[in-house]
Amino acid sequence: MEYIRLTKENLEKEHICCAISGNNDVQVLSKKAWLADRLDEGLVFLKSVERGKCFIEYIPAESAWIPVNADGYMYIDCLWVSGSLKGHGYSADLLDACIRDSKEKGKKGLCILAAAKKKPFLADPKYLKHMGFAVCDEADNGIQLWYLPFLTEAEKPRFRECARHPHNSEKGYVLYYTSQCPFNAKYVPVLEQTARENGIRFRAVHIESREQAQNAPTPVTNYALFHDGEYITNEQMNDKKFLKLVKG
Repeated sequence: MEYIRLTKENLEKEHICCAISGNNDVQVLSKKAWLADRLDEGLVFLKSVERGKCFIEYIPAESAWIPVNADGYMYIDCLWVSGSLKGHGYSADLLDACIRDSKEKGKKGLCILAAAKKKPFLADPKYLKHMGFAVCDEADNGIQLWYLPFLTEAEKPRFRECARHPHNSEKGYVLYYTSQCPFNAKYVPVLEQTARENGIRFRAVHIESREQAQNAPTPVTNYALFHDGEYITNEQMNDKKFLKLVKG
């Protein structure tokens, strides 16, 4: 398998794996705009030359859009291989490339979000354990921070206090999200419209800066839904799933 690293020079012409559509698609526009700004901050997006979901996206933890204290680590935003590309060792290829790159850059190790039981859009804990990762912190809602240290004496990454106890003071449904995930550009407006049409109290909070993300009241920032102050899920929803959730 050949892999391509996205740059500002090829970003316009290359597909972005997680949303394989034309550049005029709202999801692609949103994701590529977010990526363009992050590339200057050290973000790496390495993907298969084949069209499909086969990529890894990572960034120095100091610049990551999640509330962690992990100075000197590399944070993996997403490692995703699916469909016909799954089962061929490509995940290991991508992770190995990330490890080599991170070591060359003098990093202490890697960190990534998961949970004790596999959750949608989060890393598979069984796979992480198989690859040598271990849990280094856990928030009240079961979201875990996993790490792979390169040195045995490396300090463990930790969640910031704002994310350790996910909660807000608002009534109704509150969704925190970023443009790191392209699907939000399509489905967040769908939820807003669905809530209006059905008289559901709903507010979407678009996290638009690293500072906002690093001080968010949730360890998952690309999509975190709360109800009456309590964290519910990081699973992205269409109108039908949202209404089913609301009706219980």
